[in-house]
Amino acid sequence: MVTIKEIALKTNYSSSTVSRVLNHDQSLSVSPETRQRILSIAKELGYKTVQERRSTKSDPSTEKVGILLCHSVEEELNDSYFLSIRQGIENECKKQGVQTTELFRLNNLQTGQISKDIEHLIVVGRINHELLEQLSDQLKNIVYINHLTDESQFDSIVLDFEKATRQAMDHLLGLGYKDIGYIGGQEIEYYSGRQKEFEEGRRATFQKVMEERGSFDPRKCLVGKFSISDGYRLMKEAIEQELVPEAIFTASDSMALGVIRALQEQQYRVPEDVAIVSFNDIELAEYSNPPLTTVRVPTEEMGRLGVTMMVDRLGGREIPLKVVVPTELVIRESCGARKGRGREEII
Repeated sequence: MVTIKEIALKTNYSSSTVSRVLNHDQSLSVSPETRQRILSIAKELGYKTVQERRSTKSDPSTEKVGILLCHSVEEELNDSYFLSIRQGIENECKKQGVQTTELFRLNNLQTGQISKDIEHLIVVGRINHELLEQLSDQLKNIVYINHLTDESQFDSIVLDFEKATRQAMDHLLGLGYKDIGYIGGQEIEYYSGRQKEFEEGRRATFQKVMEERGSFDPRKCLVGKFSISDGYRLMKEAIEQELVPEAIFTASDSMALGVIRALQEQQYRVPEDVAIVSFNDIELAEYSNPPLTTVRVPTEEMGRLGVTMMVDRLGGREIPLKVVVPTELVIRESCGARKGRGREEII
């Protein structure tokens, strides 16, 4: 199979330029002559676009599907959100008889290290498509989980972070809390040779909601890594600076566990002194002290859906699909709804 790298060598243009021309990227500023030269040589060498490669139906039981994880082992251990997605993928592959002979982690990959016999890939996390093509340009089908890229070409499974965050914020506001803080992590999108921080949906929505009410205080909007230790560290910093709000929305349950530990060490009671609403609903959320009120995300189902969409592609579907998975607010003790705090009992 002819690769973009081979076309780049013959045309004397970079792989990035060749990829963008072949994918008809209209934002690329190149001369008509350059564009035509790349297209002509690609045709001469017999290069096929992703769409052309997809045109033939495949048997899911004979096709190998790779899994690319855009987060490290350490990140997976610190926050089981992505671990649960991966487990959903692996369990559904076994159920449907799909071969998953390769598991790749982005931080360990070099250009060309994805095996040539892997033509179908399920991507968990954020990666720029240009970088993905440098890692492997033989791919026929790609399903993205927890990331939305070119929805005119690729399948994706995503969350509506704004809707889910408003669900949590409306709950806190409905209980009468006005001084609300935020503790969250920063996700990274990986580009060729660099990393890009992007506007994280939960933090952006938190700020929007608080600004709508004239109550946003940037000193109480803290961002670190999605881990218990960073939740603990950020909460300790807030305590030391005497910036403890009456309620906190945390962007992950793992961070919330660290937040609660830091508060309890300094004799703050949850929820009597500080209410907590979190995100994800990992298994530990129900057994923390106090149990966490949190936005439940069907992470394992996201992984299962990714496999189902890939099997559907292998069966011949050509139209790309985007699935927005629903979330649910699970009310437990950490928000104060069950404790009262002088507020209306709502459950």
